[in-house]
Amino acid sequence: MKKHLLICLLIVSAFNCKSQNLNTARLDSLFQVMDKKEQFMGSISVTQNGKLLYSKAIGYADIDSRQSVNTLSKYRIGSISKMFTATLILMAAEKNKITLNQTLDRYFPEIENAKKITIENLLNHRSGIHSFTSDAGYLAYLDQYKSKEAMLKIIADGKSDFEPNSKAAYSNSNYVLLSYIAEDIYKSKYADILDKQIIKPLKLKNTYFGSKTNLQNNETYSYQFKDGKWTKEKETDLSIPMGAGGIVSNPQDLSTFISALFAGKLITVKSLDLMKTMNQKFGLGLFQFPYYDKINYGHDGAIDGFKSILIYNPEEKLSVAISSNGTQYPLNNVLIAALSAWFGKPFEVPTFEAVKISSEMLDSYAGQYSSAQIPPKISITKTGDKLFAQATGQSAFPLETASPTTFKFEQAGIVLEFNAAKKEMTLKQGGKEFLFTKE
Repeated sequence: MKKHLLICLLIVSAFNCKSQNLNTARLDSLFQVMDKKEQFMGSISVTQNGKLLYSKAIGYADIDSRQSVNTLSKYRIGSISKMFTATLILMAAEKNKITLNQTLDRYFPEIENAKKITIENLLNHRSGIHSFTSDAGYLAYLDQYKSKEAMLKIIADGKSDFEPNSKAAYSNSNYVLLSYIAEDIYKSKYADILDKQIIKPLKLKNTYFGSKTNLQNNETYSYQFKDGKWTKEKETDLSIPMGAGGIVSNPQDLSTFISALFAGKLITVKSLDLMKTMNQKFGLGLFQFPYYDKINYGHDGAIDGFKSILIYNPEEKLSVAISSNGTQYPLNNVLIAALSAWFGKPFEVPTFEAVKISSEMLDSYAGQYSSAQIPPKISITKTGDKLFAQATGQSAFPLETASPTTFKFEQAGIVLEFNAAKKEMTLKQGGKEFLFTKE
C-alpha cells in the first residue's frame, strides 16, 4: 500500500541465460548471513513446474515472545493483492458479468471523470484517479476502520491527477474501487469472492482476506529496524486497502497461485495475455521484472513493515515468492540471488560488515555537487557518522558505506564514489555513470 516502486533487475540483452539445478547452497549462505546480521526476517519459496525446489524462513513472527517464523508463516502481502483482484475481474469478464470498456459511472458516478474511466483504466492505472495513500493525512487514519461509504468519499474528494487514459500513474484508489465493483457484480463480500473463486479451487490453505494479526494463526507482526533494534509497526486496518492490499498469504501459496494463473487454471490464455500486455510499464495487475534477457511477470507489495515480491518466468515455469515482516536488505537483492541461483549467474553474498571511516573524511565528502551531464544537483550532508544524499526536488536518503570512498543506496541501485582530493563524485545507476563536481 505504500508508494509502488517498480523493481528493475539487471538487464543484459545479449546474454543468454540457461537454466540449471537450483544452487540451494548459495541461498542458504545468504539467508544464514541475513539472519545472523539481522538484515531480514521472512520466508522464500522457489518452485519449478509446480515442484517446490527451495523453502526457507528466518526471523521472528513476534519479537517480544521470541516466536520464530516457519516456512508456512503468513504475512500481509500488500499490493500483490492486486494480482488476485485483477484475476477476479477478468474471471467476471469471461462470464460476461462485466466488460473492460464499461465506464465507472455505472458504479460510482460521484468519482471525477467517471464517464470517461473504464474498468481497464482502473486495472492498468490509467484512470487518473488520485491515490489516497499519497496524502499526508492517510498516515493519521491508516489503523482505523473505514466503511465503504467513507472510503468512497476519501477517493472522490481526492479528485483526478490527469485525464483518463492520457498517461499512467500507480494508484491504490483504482483497486479499492475494483474491490467494490467485484462485490457488486459477484453479489458477495470481497473476502467470500476471493475464497470461492480462487482460494478453494487452488486449495490455498494459508491465504485469505486479512484482519487484525493473530499469532495463534501462524501470522506475523511487522517491524522496522530503528536505533539498532526491530521496532513493531502499526497495523493498517484492512477495511481501507481491500483488494488493493488486504490479503494475507505465504510464499508457498503465492507460488501455487501464480503458477496456476499462468497455467490457465483461473483465466483463459486470452485474458492472461491482456494481463501481460504492458502500457507504459503497467499491465492488468502485472508488471515485468527483467533479468538479463529473461522477462518475468508479477507484482511487489508493501504494507506496514511487510514487503513481498512474487514473480513467474513462463519459459522456465519458475516462480519465486518472497515475503518479509522486517528487512534492512532490499528484497530486490534477495530476488536477484534466487534468480542467479537458478540461472547460474554470479551473485556475491554480502558480509554486512561495517566499514569504519573517520569523521574528518566524511566531512570532506559533504557539500553541494553539480554535473554537466544531468541537471539535478546533489547535496551530501553528514548526521552523526552517516552520510545522506538529496537530489534537487527529492527527499534525502541514507547512504551505506561500502568502502572508504564508496557509498550505496541499495533500494534505488545508486552507487556514489568520492574523490575528495579532486572534489569529485561519480554517480553510478542503471549501468550509467555521471561525474559531479563539488561547488
